[in-house]
Amino acid sequence: MIEAEVILDKYGILRKCSIQGHANAGKTGNDIVCAAVSVLTRTAVSVLSERKGISIRCDAPEPGFLDMEAEYTDEGKEFLSTVGVFLVQGIESVAMEYPQYCKFKLLRRT
Repeated sequence: MIEAEVILDKYGILRKCSIQGHANAGKTGNDIVCAAVSVLTRTAVSVLSERKGISIRCDAPEPGFLDMEAEYTDEGKEFLSTVGVFLVQGIESVAMEYPQYCKFKLLRRT
């Protein structure tokens, strides 16, 4: 099972995303649940790492594990917020469609 956790700050801005596990919804290389979560997270990390005003720390030591943390300045705040909405809605959608293979938790720091 994939366990995904996203943490938003008190302004609703993406601060952390952790993904661990494997869906086992299909054969390796043909697992649509793993593919969906991978594409969502990799795309988010990729576009955020290229944006001014956003600093990304990402650690993916092996397949099935990713930890990402984001810092931002005023210049990157709106973009990070938008990518955070994309990531949350995307992973939440996968978890709702495939609850036996993906669990999603959204936390908000106050």
